[in-house]
Amino acid sequence: MSKTFTEQFLPLNIAVLTVSDTRTEENDTSGQALVSRLTEAGHQLADKKILKDDKYLLRAAVSQWIADDTTQVVLVTGGTGFTERDTTPDALIPLFDQTIDGFGELFRAISYQQIGTSTIQSRAVAGLANSTLIFCMPGSTNACNTAWDDIIASQLDSRFKPCNFVLRLKNTANQLCDSRG
Repeated sequence: MSKTFTEQFLPLNIAVLTVSDTRTEENDTSGQALVSRLTEAGHQLADKKILKDDKYLLRAAVSQWIADDTTQVVLVTGGTGFTERDTTPDALIPLFDQTIDGFGELFRAISYQQIGTSTIQSRAVAGLANSTLIFCMPGSTNACNTAWDDIIASQLDSRFKPCNFVLRLKNTANQLCDSRG
């Protein structure tokens, strides 16, 4: 088994995207929860946006972060349901170089304990694109808290053993070298 971890914490640059036709900065509790959790964990907020659920707008915004040398992780909340307006997975999966199937599987398994069979309508997905990690989760604040607390936080902690995603991300080798002097 591959072991990927460091003995020290490496703060990551994380962008947050809220996908919603109705949310604003004032009432975006899901995006705000993710920002609070990532900063409390010691990471940096790289950028935050709220966009309408339009697959071309979503692709454009996330593509900019993927191409940016400093953004290492993108957290997307909203648009993962099963309605005609929910396009987040359809928009972003084509951008992935690799999918992380286990994220959606684990998210739905954990969510089943909270919301029962309604979790079957969640299309939570994750992937890696240009060494940028992308997590797409439902738009409810509870779902974002569950995803961060039970899955994402540990996988973005370079000290988490036996493995995590940190050393797969752009510029983390440089961060490690810089921190060691």
